[in-house]
Amino acid sequence: MTPDTMDRLHISQVSLRSGLTAATLRFYEEKGLIQSAGRTGGKRVYHRHVLRRLAFIAAAQRVGLSLAEIRAALDPMPADHAPTPGDWNRLSEPWKQRVDAAITSLQALRRSLDDCIGCGCLSMRTCSVLNPDDEAAAEGSGPRWLRQTRMQ
Repeated sequence: MTPDTMDRLHISQVSLRSGLTAATLRFYEEKGLIQSAGRTGGKRVYHRHVLRRLAFIAAAQRVGLSLAEIRAALDPMPADHAPTPGDWNRLSEPWKQRVDAAITSLQALRRSLDDCIGCGCLSMRTCSVLNPDDEAAAEGSGPRWLRQTRMQ
């Protein structure tokens, strides 16, 4: 076995190690997020460094990035090695701002829930959560928008 072949993992091994299905790995490859190292014995194989790239993709998805945004972030980096700590720091900097904005938004939502928890009607003029300016009053009584949100 050469060092290059020892560095290769069958798709089933990558699937097991990454927690992703083989179909997801093939989809990511089709979208240009990862690259296979070819086939061995008719099975798709990947270089071991693809695991770090997959972890990078998972972290970016948790931040809320779309696959297109992730691909744009990965495009400038060579596909033949894992992102380095420097790559990670450079690419994740704008994501921190996105996370901070989401935290601020969720904290504001949490504070505003105190105003409507007791009533539950969500049609009060003071409700800033789902019904600013009492827009739902024209649609009838009760938590109309809350029902729509739950069904989606």
